[in-house]
Amino acid sequence: MLEPSVSPRASASAATGSAFLEFRSVGQVFATRRGPFEALRDINLQVRQGEFLCVIGHSGCGKSTLLNMVSGFLQPTSGSVTLQGVPIDRPGPDRMVVFQNYSLLPWHTVWKNVELAVKAARPELPAAVRRDVVEHHLDMVHLSDAHHRLPGELSGGMRQRVAIARALAVRPEVLVLDEPFGALDAITREELQEELLAIWREQKPTVLMITHDIDEALFLADRVVMMTNGPSATIGEILEVPFERPRHYEAIQADPRYGRLRNQALDFLFRRYAHDEG
Repeated sequence: MLEPSVSPRASASAATGSAFLEFRSVGQVFATRRGPFEALRDINLQVRQGEFLCVIGHSGCGKSTLLNMVSGFLQPTSGSVTLQGVPIDRPGPDRMVVFQNYSLLPWHTVWKNVELAVKAARPELPAAVRRDVVEHHLDMVHLSDAHHRLPGELSGGMRQRVAIARALAVRPEVLVLDEPFGALDAITREELQEELLAIWREQKPTVLMITHDIDEALFLADRVVMMTNGPSATIGEILEVPFERPRHYEAIQADPRYGRLRNQALDFLFRRYAHDEG
């Protein structure tokens, strides 16, 4: 198996006693033709190691901007985003991203898509170990029998399974999920949610996931971060999700706390911060 190496971030975190992943007074301003556009203002958030966090809010509230900062694709205009006490200033294999549109290499097989990611992240691994890693992660997403197929030969759900296997095969410290199930039908979506939780229980990466689906957020997350509307969006409220793990849809939906949390999220999104369509 591919074992996580000791990261220089870990020693920095231990020395400073800082949070695992932290947004501190983060702001983001973009230059536009009409002048400066403030997308985010005063974001303060501490994320625990191994936590599953969902970010929810209306379009334009800066959800993707937050995740791009964690991924290293974007640096904040003000404040800081740190991982184990070290500022995030570039992409890296310790933070892997799964997008809604799969982002697979269409000319490579399922196996090769995963293998290339592992080889790039851990070039020191012997070929036999790398093969075991790829095999294990394809088995985790139930795609061992499809390892020889091209992405164009797969359904949307299968392609997203490949993308998840590829991201997790490098053993990232943080897994960033940008609406990974948004384009899938309801049945496939629920199946993949269950599989994602099973994989997360095994590897326990820290997960930040964007979703527009309240039920999905309550099923998956330890906490749900709800964003106010943009411009100048910020964190409006954070829901603590109390359900024990492992979770099953039927069980949590029968829990009276589920209805209260769902109503609280609905009230936030569709009454207090109803999206202005005008």
